[in-house]
Amino acid sequence: MNTILQVRDARIYYAVKGTEVKAVDGVSFEVHEGEILGIVGESGSGKSTLLNSLVNVRPPMKYIGGDALFDGKNLYRMSKEEKKSVLGTRLTIIPQYALDALPPVFRIKQYLADFAKTHGLSESEIIKLARERLKEVSLSEKVLDMYPIELSGGMRQRVAIVIASLTSPRLLLGDEITSALDVVTQKGIMLNIRRFVDEGLIGSAVLVTHDISLIYQVADTIMVMYAGKVAEIAPAEEIAKKPLHPYTNMLISSLTKLGVKASQQRLSGIKGLPPSLANPPPGCRFAPRCPYAVGRCKSEEPPAKNVDGHLVACWLRGWD
Repeated sequence: MNTILQVRDARIYYAVKGTEVKAVDGVSFEVHEGEILGIVGESGSGKSTLLNSLVNVRPPMKYIGGDALFDGKNLYRMSKEEKKSVLGTRLTIIPQYALDALPPVFRIKQYLADFAKTHGLSESEIIKLARERLKEVSLSEKVLDMYPIELSGGMRQRVAIVIASLTSPRLLLGDEITSALDVVTQKGIMLNIRRFVDEGLIGSAVLVTHDISLIYQVADTIMVMYAGKVAEIAPAEEIAKKPLHPYTNMLISSLTKLGVKASQQRLSGIKGLPPSLANPPPGCRFAPRCPYAVGRCKSEEPPAKNVDGHLVACWLRGWD
C-alpha cells in the first residue's frame, strides 16, 4: 500500500512570552493511500496544531524539527512557491471554523470562480464538477446561486467538503469539521468523506476530532494524542475493542452507551487536568493522571512499541 504522508518526529512549539509551549513534541505516523486516519484527544493534546502545521507554520507557531513527507517532499521544508503549488490542489484542508470560512458577500458560484482562477483551473469545469459533487452530498445545484448565510451549518459544511474535493486531492485534512453540528449531521458529514475516499474522489484523509465514538465509524486507523505526544495508534476496530494505553481506555470508558439507562451505567471520567506544555512533567505525560502509573512512568518517557498490532507508548505494555 502506497504511503501518502509520512511524519517523523515532528516538533512544533509555540513561542509565548519567552516560553516554548511544546504543543507537538516528537510525533510520528503514516497515512496510506485510500486510508482515513482519525486523530483524537482532549483539548490541548496538540492534534489541531499538528494538522495545521502541515499546511502552514506561522507565528506564534514555531517549527523545531522533524519531517512531513508528502509524496516524497517535505512539507516542513518547502519554499513558498512549492507549498503554493501543492495546497488547494493535491493537499486540501477543511479548517476548524469552515462554517465561517466562505466569504459572506459572494455566492458559492462566485467563490468557485475565484478558486478556479487562483489555482489556474477552468472555471466552467470547476462549476460543472461542483454540480456533480453537490449531488453526492445530497445538495441541489441551486446552492451555487446562494450566499453562505442562506445555508444551514450542515449545508455549509457539505459545501466545504465539495470544494475541498474538486481537485481530487491526494490528501484531505479536516480539523474538527463536525463541531457545532447536531449528531445526525455530524455522522452524515463523516460518511460523506468516507464515501469520497472509497470512490477515489479524495485519495486519503486525516480527520482531527475530540469524539472517538464518531471517528470510529469511518476511520481505518485511529491515533490517540495526549499532551503533544502519541499515546497509541491502531486499527479503529482494535482501538474500540482492546485499547492498550490507559488514556485510550479511559477516553472510551467516559462515553455513554446507547440503550443503557443512566442508572445502569457508571461513567468514569479522567481525573485531573492535562499538564502545562510549557513545563511538561518528566516521564510519561499521562503519569500524573494515570491510576496504573509506577515509578518508571514518572521518570522515564516510554518509547512507542508495537504490541499486538498497536503502536503504544506505555511502560505497562510489552516491556520486561
